[in-house]
Amino acid sequence: MDVIEKQLYASPRNNRYLLTVTAIIAILFNWSISAINLQNVEESGLLIASNIMKGILNPDLNLLFNFTSQGVMYLLVETIAIAFLGTIIGSILAIPLAFLSASNVVPGPVASITRFLLIVIRTVPALVYGLMFIRVTGPGPFAGVLTIALISIGMLAKLFVDAIEDLDTSILESMTSIGCTTFEKVRYGILPQLFSMFLSIMIYRFDMNLREAAVLGLVGAGGIGAPLIFAMNAYRWTEVGSILIGLVVLILIVELFSNRIRTKLVRG
Repeated sequence: MDVIEKQLYASPRNNRYLLTVTAIIAILFNWSISAINLQNVEESGLLIASNIMKGILNPDLNLLFNFTSQGVMYLLVETIAIAFLGTIIGSILAIPLAFLSASNVVPGPVASITRFLLIVIRTVPALVYGLMFIRVTGPGPFAGVLTIALISIGMLAKLFVDAIEDLDTSILESMTSIGCTTFEKVRYGILPQLFSMFLSIMIYRFDMNLREAAVLGLVGAGGIGAPLIFAMNAYRWTEVGSILIGLVVLILIVELFSNRIRTKLVRG
């Protein structure tokens, strides 16, 4: 017991450090909360919020179960297609960039330059990319696919790098000792270690891209976002309710299945 007490009293005191961190957090919190101004919440804003809730509780069922190109079902499928294709393209482009960013695969300067490029890509918000591609390709799903692909590269490459740098190199050393070729080392030594992890990361990013694709529709990059903003601007709250219900159900279903698949992949 005396030994434990001596160790307790001999432990370094971090009171000054804790007080400093607490003071900084308190200052940042007070500064951030100053941006909240409830006086800007007008009566009309509260009325719009209540109308949105009424629209969700009383949706336009004809629009919700409409399978034409103007219906919610078609728009949800289009949103899934934009997110899926954008994720695939972004993943394909992210894999070589990830290997070029891995310090255990390429020289340090090459890895540093590639990582800086990925940081630049991640810096720009998705809506800005969407507006840029709309100017190039015109409004529509194609601009959404390009935007999703580009914003996916930064995050996917970063997570791929973490997986590459955690490779078990002892396997490669063993394969080298028995005379395996480079192709054989990649095929039987690297890919089995990375495949399930890469696929899990791609599924996770697809889950995120589904939400991004819905938001990109607000600027005309395809998907369900454009009809949503049009309905809100026209105060058609039953249509807003239908679109929001369809979007929420879609995201919940995709998240349920993606979590199950990712869990199985991680556990092998």
